[in-house]
Amino acid sequence: MGSVAALWSQSGREALGRWLPDALVVVPVGATEQHGPHLATGTDAFLAEAVAWQGSQAAAQRSSRTLLVAPTIGYGVSGHHLPFGGTLSLKPATLLALLGDVFGSVAAQGGRRVVVVNGHGGNVGICQAAAADAASSLGLAVAHLDYWRLAPREDDVFAPGHAGEFETSLMLALHPETTTVPEARSTSPAVLAVEDVGVHTPALWQAIDGYTDEPAKAEAVAGRSRLDHLVARAADRFIELAEAL
Repeated sequence: MGSVAALWSQSGREALGRWLPDALVVVPVGATEQHGPHLATGTDAFLAEAVAWQGSQAAAQRSSRTLLVAPTIGYGVSGHHLPFGGTLSLKPATLLALLGDVFGSVAAQGGRRVVVVNGHGGNVGICQAAAADAASSLGLAVAHLDYWRLAPREDDVFAPGHAGEFETSLMLALHPETTTVPEARSTSPAVLAVEDVGVHTPALWQAIDGYTDEPAKAEAVAGRSRLDHLVARAADRFIELAEAL
């Protein structure tokens, strides 16, 4: 068994026309937003794209279906980061419409199966809503995967955080040229936390200077191990989805 993993943007219309009816289309979605003073603003897009593409390549070796990786959507719902600068944000309704248009394009050309690989916490609800709407309005089978949910269990406390140890380690492995490791915080910032309740306040991000936990503890070796784990788990999920959808 073995198939093809291909980038949509590097494929011609004839090949795409042949592949689409039987393919799993993988759509990476990230963000362009501040990630503290030490990470690139494209971090969420870079990580979603890496998991989507490398996972698709690994899955194609064991799947009977073609995996088509669409161009990464590099903008997300990031308004909470605008006060720090370095951020380009979409409104929730804009991202919902954008995903809907992408799904509609896939369906119009004979595609039947899509999985969204999301790299940004602010996109989670929008991806879920877009997937549900596409299933009911377009007849597509759409799955939604937040890549960090594939992380090793011991990472649960920090994954993904925001520009903390988890993401910083991954970026040291993936794009070390854009990444620095900051000095340790002198004090741990106080964070409002209410059990079982999601809390959103303007003051929260200011209180933690726009990044979470301890990026000073990041290491490239740990990042490479995690990235390999994420890619392998993503490949497993893609294979399951390709066969089930």
